[in-house]
Amino acid sequence: MQPNVSNNQKIGLISGSGKFPFLLAQAAKDKGFCVVSIAIRNNTNPRLKKFVDDIKWFKISEFRKIFDFLDKEGIRSVIMSGQIQPRTLFDKEIFQDEELRKLIVDLEDRRADSIFGAIAQKIVESGIKLLDSTTLLENYLPKRGVLTQDEPTREIWDDINFGFQIAKEIARLDIGQTVVVKNKAIVAVESMEGTDATIRRAGSIANKGCVAIKVSKPQQDMRFDIPVVGLRTVKNLLKIKAKCLAIEAGKTLLIDKEKCIERAKKYNLIIVAV
Repeated sequence: MQPNVSNNQKIGLISGSGKFPFLLAQAAKDKGFCVVSIAIRNNTNPRLKKFVDDIKWFKISEFRKIFDFLDKEGIRSVIMSGQIQPRTLFDKEIFQDEELRKLIVDLEDRRADSIFGAIAQKIVESGIKLLDSTTLLENYLPKRGVLTQDEPTREIWDDINFGFQIAKEIARLDIGQTVVVKNKAIVAVESMEGTDATIRRAGSIANKGCVAIKVSKPQQDMRFDIPVVGLRTVKNLLKIKAKCLAIEAGKTLLIDKEKCIERAKKYNLIIVAV
């Protein structure tokens, strides 16, 4: 659902790594927003500066300053987009901000859901509206169906159906959101290293013929940590000569949609939303 917006209303973009922030920034500007990026050092791509109206850089240790900045700028709505690099969780700077240190120390664990959920709650408590990460990007959430020209074979569907259930279970446990299977054998399970590294690892184990499945969590909070695939994902699948990429329909963002489908068709990679 698109938020109500008056002309040139400010919106804050808490920007992580990857192309997601670029896509969202452009979509917001197209809708008349004045886009202000809250950029995280060693995570956000500096090139984002060219795609937003203003950008303010923060260290991971400057958690409190982010809220002060939002208040000073009169920004009442924000969107979280892009990944915060997993190594950030082990950065000693994370404990230099007293408020962030207390927030993390008080958690029962340091799963992504726990950390992002606590940060989201802090944002809401501060009087700021936290919008869904997919706000303005409905066209990048593929509906159910085959996105390339070839229908999966019976054997590929067997791998998709098998892998989908496994992926949902690891997503429920907040381990990862991607699995790679071959002949109904689990080849690789995603953890902190991310989707691309998982795909490369699968290729080194099972060689060609793998099927990758990416899903949302069973109780996915669409405000953060939503599943995203893009051209880099497709390129990595082509490198390992995978047969198919299956994503959860309506819940997974497909960045660079046209380029992904064009590249996949050219090299006979099937992409399907299930």
